Amino acid sequence: MHSWYVVVNGQQQGPFDQLQVQQAFKSGQYSLETLVWRDGFRDWTPIAQIPELQNSATGMAPPPPGSSGIHAHEIDYTIFGNEMQFVEIELDPQESAVAEAGAMMYMSDAIQMETVFGDGSHSSERGGLMDKMLGAGKRLITGESLFTTVFTFMGQGKGTVAFASPYPGKIIPLDLKNYGGKIICQKDAFLCAAKGVSLGIAFQQKISTALFGGEGFIMQKLEGDGLTFVHAGGTIVEKELRAGETIRVDTGCLVALTQTVDYNIEFVGGVKSAIFGGEGFFFATLTGPGHVWLQSLPFSRLAGKIHSAAPQNNAGFSTQGEGSVLGGLGSLFQK
Repeated sequence: MHSWYVVVNGQQQGPFDQLQVQQAFKSGQYSLETLVWRDGFRDWTPIAQIPELQNSATGMAPPPPGSSGIHAHEIDYTIFGNEMQFVEIELDPQESAVAEAGAMMYMSDAIQMETVFGDGSHSSERGGLMDKMLGAGKRLITGESLFTTVFTFMGQGKGTVAFASPYPGKIIPLDLKNYGGKIICQKDAFLCAAKGVSLGIAFQQKISTALFGGEGFIMQKLEGDGLTFVHAGGTIVEKELRAGETIRVDTGCLVALTQTVDYNIEFVGGVKSAIFGGEGFFFATLTGPGHVWLQSLPFSRLAGKIHSAAPQNNAGFSTQGEGSVLGGLGSLFQK
């Protein structure tokens, strides 16, 4: 008999046996959207997708994984490169992909490019002005542009559009159907997605996480039932956390996590370690069950190394080569 865990009001409860979960669902304590997990599950899953827990008398069909009720376009893709990757998306007629402004690398002749207000998850026919303003407002809060670009193939056969990563790292393809219809990621990780994927905001409920989490009070939330692509720096590490399993990571190394992972911030401990340890004052604690993605090279760390190596005055770069035996003394002989 499996042990079941349930998320209620953001808190994990359990273990329960299957009969207890079924009875709670029948009594109305749990809904079709209530997330549950047991051994053998890859991630937390709504009860709506688990027939063994449902009361057959309800006669209700499971809803789609995405909470918006809009089905994302089905797209094919290929990722090229090693350290500076780009993703090429193949589109059928009338299929679309949505991306951040400036991410496009190349596209087929018959692809129509349109800049839209918001996140592109609502078309002009299906979404009203308030829907578009809400999508734009979410993006503004996360620090992104008010506009995104939608690429639609208007020809016959197949069309392609490619999007490039902004700095060295890896592109991670994520099918939201496999993660309960929702992924939470750092606010600048999103690269592109199938049209229909909604870009929102995920507020951190704990004030310590909000103030010291490295990614600020707000992280980005990707919802829907389609493919989305996020980018991270360096090498990507994936961790599957069991129920109650905890890992501690540098706050800047966290890329994305499933909605069931508990994310908190802890003080490093000890003034000497905090000041001289070189790892900062806080680290993130991630508690499962769920899936997390980590990066070995946060962009802030890369930018810091570049800044430290750059000239610290307005004189410009030195003409003396780095391998010169004179080093900085060479500038003494310059007029």
